Amino acid sequence: MKVPTVLCDFLQLFFRFFIFISYLCRQLKDKKKMKYRLLIILFLSSVLVVKAQRTGERSGENNTSEPVWVRNYLDSLNTYEGWLDTTSMAGVLAKDTMAARNHLMIQNKSFCLLSPLTFYHFPAIHLLGLYSGEDSDHVVNRFLDRTLMNVYLNYPQLVQQSVNVLIANSSHLDRLEPSAQQIHPDFVDIVSPKAQEPDAVPMDILVKKPNFWNFQGDYYLQFMQNFVSSNWYKGGQSNYSMLGNIVFQANYDNHRRFVWKHKLELKLGFQNSRADSIHSLSATENMIRYTDKVGLQATKKWYYTFQTIATTQFTNTYKSNDPTVYAAFMSPFDMNFSIGMDYNVNWFKKRLTGTVHMAPLALNWTYVKLRSLATRYGIREGRRTLIDYGSEFTLDLNWKMSDLIKWTTRLYGYTSYKRTELEWENTFVFQLSKLISCNLFVFPRFDDGVSRGIHGYWQFKEYMSVGFSYSM
Repeated sequence: MKVPTVLCDFLQLFFRFFIFISYLCRQLKDKKKMKYRLLIILFLSSVLVVKAQRTGERSGENNTSEPVWVRNYLDSLNTYEGWLDTTSMAGVLAKDTMAARNHLMIQNKSFCLLSPLTFYHFPAIHLLGLYSGEDSDHVVNRFLDRTLMNVYLNYPQLVQQSVNVLIANSSHLDRLEPSAQQIHPDFVDIVSPKAQEPDAVPMDILVKKPNFWNFQGDYYLQFMQNFVSSNWYKGGQSNYSMLGNIVFQANYDNHRRFVWKHKLELKLGFQNSRADSIHSLSATENMIRYTDKVGLQATKKWYYTFQTIATTQFTNTYKSNDPTVYAAFMSPFDMNFSIGMDYNVNWFKKRLTGTVHMAPLALNWTYVKLRSLATRYGIREGRRTLIDYGSEFTLDLNWKMSDLIKWTTRLYGYTSYKRTELEWENTFVFQLSKLISCNLFVFPRFDDGVSRGIHGYWQFKEYMSVGFSYSM
């Protein structure tokens, strides 16, 4: 039973030895010394067989499956085959010269074809004739060289790394694990242009609260001088006059149906007349008026409004050559409260703007500091206050007729159904230059609550002045 087993082992060994010799013959480059190398291999194989037989006889082992020399020879072949199959790049890159590296690269063609595409030096050396080794003439070698050079020249974007990089990192190749992206790169990701991200500049965020306040102001200072000699054939009086006016507005609008408007008007004028022997100066304009409105939007242009108007003057006023005081500070002092609706006027492409206030309910309170002036303003003698109820309306408009002419008008009316008070103030401003203007003021007034005069209950006032003006 042992003869067939030995025969089978011998045949198996013979075929393995034949395959090994064939593979070794393909790998050997020097054909002239091939026969010597074969003799050396046969001699070493015989020595190994004889040594294995002697070792088995001395050990006295009884192996029925296969003899000891067969096992030892198979172990040697397996070891050598494993060395050939597991030749790593670390062994190749450990060589010092480029020729040695290229020589070992060619021996392991599977590594060059199956590994990630790398730029090797030997294809260029072979094709340019810089290396005269016989391996460059082999059909397989020429095919490999041309294939790699074709990729290097036509598809350089597919080459992921150079052999110099592998040499520099040869000590770490055994620990590297190629990722899927490296083995199978996306061609679109490689050749597509990369978007350049702008440099991030640190910025401080400044958050401002909305300002719902709007401020406006009109200021002017007017002068007038008139000289008449004492022997002027028509007579007359020389005089100097000055007039100052300030109109300041502060309006609040949160654009959520709530508005709050403030308007302060200050007007003061003096005149010097030689005909007045008692007063060196007499007031021609003397007014302090404050208007306050609180509105809640009803429609696009209508607002429910509560309005307050307070009026008095700066100084005492007299008539020429008369020491009687006709009006003074807080004499009178009028305050009017009204509840109604406002209509916003915005006509002629925003050239005519303003408001119209109509109040069916109004309360008027009049106060005089000097009791001697009580009866002059409809207050009973000996009292200082008067309270009555009625209706009231106020119209405030600004019409910019042109860049040089502007008309400002205020029409105020109040009635307690026993007395009626009506005032219509008109100011025409002629803008001569940026800071010089001419003003025409026309003021008719009706009041049946005072004593009847020459013109009945009508009163009238007018003046013209030239001077400095400024608006913001």
